[in-house]
Amino acid sequence: MARYIGNLKISLEFGRLSVRKKSELVCLKNRFLRAAGFWLCFQLTTGFVQGETFKRDIVIYGGTSAAISAAVQVKAMGKSVVVVSPDTHLGGLSSSGLGWTDSGRKEAIGGIARDFYHRVWRHYQSVESWKWQDMEKYGNRGQGTPAIDGDRRTMWIFEPHVAEQIFESWVKEHQLEVFRDQWLDRDKGVDMENGRIKAITTLSGDRYEGEVFLDCTYEGDLMASARVSYFVGREPVALYGEALSGVQTRNARSHQFKGKVDPFVVAGDPTSGLLARISQDPPGEEGSGDAKMQAYNFRLCLTQVPGNRLPFPKPNGYDPAQYELLLRTLQMGSRHVFGKFDPIPNAKTDTNNHGPFSTDNIGMNYQYPEAKYDERKNIIREHEEYQKGYFYFLCNDPRVPEDVRKKMSSWGLALDEFKDNGHWPHQIYVREARRMVSDFVTTELHLRKIIETPASIGMGSYNMDSHNVQRYVAKDESGKAYVLNEGDVQVNPGGPYQISYGSIIPQKSECSNLLVPVCVSSSHIAFGSIRMEPVFMILGQSAATAAVFSIENEVAVQDVSYDKLSVRLREDGQVLKLERSDRIARGYGIDPKTLTGMVIDGNQVKFAGDWVESSSLRPFVGSSYFHDENGGKGVRSANFPFKAPNEGLHEIMVSFVPSANRAGKVNYEIKHEKGLVKVTLDQRKKGDRELIWHSLGSFVFQKGKSYSVTVSNEGTEGYVIADAVQVIPLDR
Repeated sequence: MARYIGNLKISLEFGRLSVRKKSELVCLKNRFLRAAGFWLCFQLTTGFVQGETFKRDIVIYGGTSAAISAAVQVKAMGKSVVVVSPDTHLGGLSSSGLGWTDSGRKEAIGGIARDFYHRVWRHYQSVESWKWQDMEKYGNRGQGTPAIDGDRRTMWIFEPHVAEQIFESWVKEHQLEVFRDQWLDRDKGVDMENGRIKAITTLSGDRYEGEVFLDCTYEGDLMASARVSYFVGREPVALYGEALSGVQTRNARSHQFKGKVDPFVVAGDPTSGLLARISQDPPGEEGSGDAKMQAYNFRLCLTQVPGNRLPFPKPNGYDPAQYELLLRTLQMGSRHVFGKFDPIPNAKTDTNNHGPFSTDNIGMNYQYPEAKYDERKNIIREHEEYQKGYFYFLCNDPRVPEDVRKKMSSWGLALDEFKDNGHWPHQIYVREARRMVSDFVTTELHLRKIIETPASIGMGSYNMDSHNVQRYVAKDESGKAYVLNEGDVQVNPGGPYQISYGSIIPQKSECSNLLVPVCVSSSHIAFGSIRMEPVFMILGQSAATAAVFSIENEVAVQDVSYDKLSVRLREDGQVLKLERSDRIARGYGIDPKTLTGMVIDGNQVKFAGDWVESSSLRPFVGSSYFHDENGGKGVRSANFPFKAPNEGLHEIMVSFVPSANRAGKVNYEIKHEKGLVKVTLDQRKKGDRELIWHSLGSFVFQKGKSYSVTVSNEGTEGYVIADAVQVIPLDR
């Protein structure tokens, strides 16, 4: 039986009394005396405090989406389970601002994860769910696919509080036992015997005993405290034969400074010191490993609706000098700050990092994975103050261009979100922390399917995506210093890929009854794709299934029968494999040499703004195509320059595969002999020739003279594609 006095919990069970929060014992001593008599007085006087002990089949540490998904699966399989959550609010990033789901191919998502997105869809079918916006005005823009998939009864974009409601509905429906605000004693709170975890103890003194344990935290604290091998940082490319791990200066093309921004406090004067948020250290040798990781931020829920908008608050210790580098980029003409205001229902956003200086707090998270709890709180507080200061600066500093100040001031925090936290997200976006090192390590080669992945327990498909890791000073050929970011990589793996059971189990010699479905055994760049919330839910369910079989068959988690596991996972809706016919793949890259006329493609194209290279939807010309990520509207364009191959009339063709998530009105500008012509195409519609080729019309050119075709994403809604341009002579 439990009672609360203030925030002090008193538990009476079988004549035993336990108390929590020793710091409050003295001030409550007299109240305890009246309630429990002399025996309690003795306990308080001596300082003896004993927590409760809970025995369950499976103990899950963490409050993330993976943790709750795993608990649902355990209950469905008839075993007892307890969720020990350091978080008060359940769901991790899924309920803390990340409502613009990063998922890749939706057909790779099944099981409990798909049920989550079905419940999102079900919620928004109600008229009452649309308080601040009409459903018809919301549209159907999503991340890679439409936000609402009516055929599959799923919805992939949602408000934070809706996600939390769904996780809480699972707790209620399945009668999950959840203990919140319970923090693992990382120093001495893991009781191990013969390579097995017997129990974990939290800082409150409570002890949780189980047969199998799951670490579902973003940090991997239970895994680390159990002395399971792990890695923090980026492996050198040579370790696993990868191309994209380690230091990546050459590949860091996105979210990069446009133009050479001076790094010094007094421009051109190195003796004045570096501006804030720039490292004085070089980035390191290309491809080398380090202990650094991609930047963290908060995924903010913003709105322009006056009745639901809180102006950006001024943070404690606000220092405009922290944003001088941002100011210089704006004064050079950049307007990247509005690039990732992705729309979610009810006229709100999931606002993410975008551009060279944005909400990512580059270089300030290196100590986070191994830091003590108090140190982590300080790091999180610094990130919050930085991000609040970022928006406050953009709205209020008189040096910021007026158009930026005015537009940004129309935005603010959504008042109906995160009500108990000043409308600020509860969870910082821990994009990566510790990663387990097991007998099987998932690498870039597995994601690209160069090496086969054994024992699939689920699938991923998102880009291998690392945000920037460092901001440093480079020098051009003349010795002039300028600022660059390092670490950003966005490369499509080539389609959905399998994730191995071996990636969520430790080495057997280290621990035989622990599963780790979040901080999985993978390289830095592979984790950049795996680290998506739907995948964590998938892996949580699969880990829970394996945990139950481990108990029922009395074997180590490493010895669970994969044949038996895979059968049950499929029965429960998990997607373990996709045949090629299930994917949108109509061929491979078309060799430009096989096409008539002149073809402008690949390195010939001049891009303005951040474009993402992809090969997901086929066919395309050359080795890939590019898309605008459905963001940065008005600041991204692709220019296809050419010299006319013949004199006279030519037809201009552009290539792209039509899809429902494309933009409906895409503007092309053709520079020809008589001036400029603008043509609008619907990129959702089938081409004039062979599916992908679309005619812009016929125009007169002079042989050998320079002309161009430019595609822009200004005024578009949906993904804008830039693939190739074909110039076909008609006067022969």
